[in-house]
Amino acid sequence: MKVRFWGTRGSIPVSLTAPDVRAKILSALRGARGRSLDTEAEMETYVDSLGFEVAGTFGGHSSCVQLDVGSAEHVILDLGTGVRPLGQHMLARFGPASPQTYHVFMSHLHWDHIMGLPFFTPVYIPGNRIVVHSCHPHAEFALRRQQAEPSFPVRFEQFSAAIEFDVMRPGEPVTIAGATVTAHAQRHSGDSYGWRFERNGKCLVYTTDSEHRLEDEQERAGFIRFFERADLVIFDAMYSLADAISVKADWGHSSNIVAVELCQAARVRTLAMFHHEPAYSDAQITRVLQETRRFEQITRDGHALEVLSAWDGLELTL
Repeated sequence: MKVRFWGTRGSIPVSLTAPDVRAKILSALRGARGRSLDTEAEMETYVDSLGFEVAGTFGGHSSCVQLDVGSAEHVILDLGTGVRPLGQHMLARFGPASPQTYHVFMSHLHWDHIMGLPFFTPVYIPGNRIVVHSCHPHAEFALRRQQAEPSFPVRFEQFSAAIEFDVMRPGEPVTIAGATVTAHAQRHSGDSYGWRFERNGKCLVYTTDSEHRLEDEQERAGFIRFFERADLVIFDAMYSLADAISVKADWGHSSNIVAVELCQAARVRTLAMFHHEPAYSDAQITRVLQETRRFEQITRDGHALEVLSAWDGLELTL
């Protein structure tokens, strides 16, 4: 399996501002004091030595992940704004004259997870097939309403691709695009569902917009079984633990600490923190990552869990 992140922010898309860019440039210049940067090679070496929070960015698109399971058909997880560059990439790769099938798996139907659909170029190309899989019986209504006047100038009926809706049941595995897919109910306003994909001995779990009650042992055990020995778990770690259990309790999101504890218990290989707080800068997300890695090390019980923070454009091979 191959995974590419096209959108990793939660709640609302964001972008770097002019002051953000200026701060990165100043930080890079401070670090360059006393260095020789006379050649292209020296400049490249220096830039490569900078921290990701200075030389890069976690990005600003809302939730969208592409999963390649080795099939001719494509798998997309959520329709946040990241699906716009994904659509452009697919059009450049296959061209408009080569129809494609896209299987879209929806975690839930809140705005930040569906707002990219009107900008997903393949929906405007005849011959393409888009199958929307969800556990929400009103998924079609939600996507049609988003296109309705006065919210958007292009109506759902004007899409040229064939769009189908498949309502699934949590806990019942099905085979789609050559992978075994299982949905899992999650705690979130309006209901949310995680997805587990298995093929050829590899496993990915996508779980976003899910709040975890630490005192609910039955719920915890259910998620440990759902995560069990996954190669990669993409996890909503939007809040700190303090926020998740206090001022933002019942907001439907989780924390980096809960992510580590569940993944350690389930013997997961890699944890990718996801659905980043839109108010966090690249430096803040980097600090969360560093703190999470330290927490994983001191709580490790013999099983090493790799921890990373997803960013727009990150590619992983399982």
